[in-house]
Parts: sequence; structure tokens; C-alpha cells
Amino acid sequence: MPSQIAVITGAGTGIGRAAARALGRAGFDIALIGRNEERLAEAVQDLHEHAIKTMTFALDVTSPEALRQAAEQIENELGPIAVWVNCAGATVIGQVTSLCAQDIQRATDITYMGSVNGTLAALEHMRRRSQGVIINLDLAPSLRDMPLQAAENGARAALRAFCNSLRAELLHDADAIRVVTVDLPAINTPRYRWTRNTTGQTLRPAGPVYEPEVAAEAICRAAFTTSDTISVGPEAILSFLHKITGTGYSIKKRVQKGYKTQLSKVYAPDHAADNLYTSPAGIMGAHGDFDSKTRRADSPLSFYIPSSLLAGLKGALLAIGLTSLVTHFINTKEKQNHH
Repeated sequence: MPSQIAVITGAGTGIGRAAARALGRAGFDIALIGRNEERLAEAVQDLHEHAIKTMTFALDVTSPEALRQAAEQIENELGPIAVWVNCAGATVIGQVTSLCAQDIQRATDITYMGSVNGTLAALEHMRRRSQGVIINLDLAPSLRDMPLQAAENGARAALRAFCNSLRAELLHDADAIRVVTVDLPAINTPRYRWTRNTTGQTLRPAGPVYEPEVAAEAICRAAFTTSDTISVGPEAILSFLHKITGTGYSIKKRVQKGYKTQLSKVYAPDHAADNLYTSPAGIMGAHGDFDSKTRRADSPLSFYIPSSLLAGLKGALLAIGLTSLVTHFINTKEKQNHH
């Protein structure tokens, strides 16, 4: 039986690099897409050690035509695309008043339009067979609306809405193509080292930080789930409960949390290389600089929550609330009748 084919953008480093290993272990052959040929070559070498067939494409995901041509070549030479994972992303961090429109546009082009371009390239082939899985990345609810993250929050919110609309259209057309979003907490990748940063202070992960293999496992599970989203860790449950009870973070709390957790007390070097317009030179793997602080894949706090489970939890909480309300009403009536 031939292996299934998975395509991963942003595959040279970070989450994409870890996802390539995870999907390879799951039995997929891998097509890797990224901007840096050197890092793609290193990722391929890692996969070849495990007898995984590969193809690589050094391109920018902001080019829809380049992605379309890559998808066509993958279908012709490697095989039918079963899973497409959009991991490519870049942003600029800082207060909105310190950002320029060109940088915000570029961050949106890579993170939002890059994922849209990948989704369209995948759909062109998956719809012929009416099957396949498209996986896009999103921020965990606890990381949404954070200060200093306007560019990425805008791009991820747009992608979230895009996926919701696409799911409805695929359901209407009776297409058995699944669109899954993976809601990720802070992940220890090299991005904190090479993200464009206007704050003047070095960056660090906000909240609990997980190793890239945790994100990769979530992506691997997304390839086989029937749920619309996969979330990671206890923070996902807490965010869900905050939403149900209406006790989420106020703007004041986001300010207190956002600045302290994201910025270290170390000054950032002037004119540091970043990945917004070009890929920084050098080989970098999946991990960043915070290994000593990460939750590993084997941690009891590294667990995965499909949206179907959260929906069931919501239903159970509503049932409990309704039962309590009815019981209270009956007891009140009985007391009134006794009097």
C-alpha cells in the first residue's frame, strides 16, 4: 500500500520541522515547503534516516502561483496529497503606533494569505477526489487579543473566519474534505530570536511554553480527527470555562499580563536580523532558546482536546445548570405550597 502524502509549509524550522517528523512517523511521505534551502536540506536528511520519501520546494508562500505549481508537481511525482499543513508564518511585534503599514501588510501576507494560498492549492487537487485534510494554525484563546501582537492577531482572526466559512461551503457541497485548526499555546521555536521587534526588549513566550513536538503531535492528531479544532493543555479548558462563565480577561488584565510575560528585561540588539522579508541565514532546528522552561510531550500537562469534547462539556454544564434551576424552582414551589 503506497504511503499517503503530507505537504507542510514553513517546514525548515520550528513547528513545521517538528510536524514533518511527526507525520513521517505516522506513515506519510512528506513534501516540505520553505524559504531557506539549507534548512530544508537538513530537514530532509533527518527524514531520510527514517526511510521517508520527500520533495522540497524553496519558495515564498505569498506567491499563489508558486504554491499551485508545487502542488501540481507533488501530485505528479510523489502522489495524491492527503494532508496539507500551513505552518508558515511571520509577524512584527510592538505597539501599533510603532509599526508601519508595510510591515503589517507583509505579516498578513505571510500568515493569513500564505495559509489561504496553501489552502487553495490543496483544494484544487483534493476536490477532484472529494477527500483530504487541510490544517491551519491558530492562537490559543489565552493568547488572542494580547497587546503588542496586533499584526498576528489580525492575521489569525482572519484565517479563523476563513476556515469557518470554508467548512460551511464544503458541507454544503457534500465534500468529504476536512478543515482543522490547531489552537496553539506558546511554542519554543526560534521565532522569538528572529521575529521583527519594535519594543526594544528581547522577546519571550507568554504563559506556559511547550516544546515543538507538542504542537507537532497536535497537528498529527488533526490529520485523523473528525473535530474542527484541536487544543492543547489545561489552559484551553480554563479559557473555555472563562468564556462560558463570562469571567475572561478584561483589557486591564491583558495589559498587566501581556507586557510582563512577553518582554524580558534584556535590551534587544539594534538592527537584529529577522524573518519578515527574508529568511535569516544559518541552520536552525525546531527548538528555540527556552528548552529549560518548556512542557515536554511526555508531560501530564501536554494533552490534546478536540472541539467535540469541549462541545460535550458545554452541553453537560448547561444540563447541570438547567437541572439545578428546575430543582430550585420545584423546591421553591413546594415550600410555598406548605405555607
